[in-house]
Amino acid sequence: MNTLKILGLTTLLLMVSCNQKDKNPDIKVAPQPDSPAIRSSAEPAATGNTAAAAAEKSRDWYGTYEGTVPCADCPGIRSVLTLNENGSFKLEEEYLERKAGNEDQGMYQWDSGNQVITLNGNTSKYKYKVGNQMLTQLDLQGNSIDGPNKNAYILRKK
Repeated sequence: MNTLKILGLTTLLLMVSCNQKDKNPDIKVAPQPDSPAIRSSAEPAATGNTAAAAAEKSRDWYGTYEGTVPCADCPGIRSVLTLNENGSFKLEEEYLERKAGNEDQGMYQWDSGNQVITLNGNTSKYKYKVGNQMLTQLDLQGNSIDGPNKNAYILRKK
């Protein structure tokens, strides 16, 4: 019975406190510049990944990245990827311990929602997740690569 009285009293107090008129009508609260109502649709919303949001805004991911990614029938593929501000790219791949390589260029697309770059070249259709001074290669569907070598699919900014 006492629990019901306490619950009823608490509910009554909440209702009364929520219905009180503003005691200082002259004070107006201005919206904060970071509030979603003020942020333009072109600005990224803060989703817990502030590094990615900052990367999109400043586009500091332009530049050259390099690394050695796994290869099914060789020790690895040394990759050098250059992303240009005009939306073009150049990719150089060297198959280690083989006399083979690949050079491709084309345009890339930026997916700001997922922080992903997709290469659209003659032979290169790779997808990369943009991180802090690095690109992480994704599978062809845009999913993270899992498995024991998942950390080997990283290109670091020069």
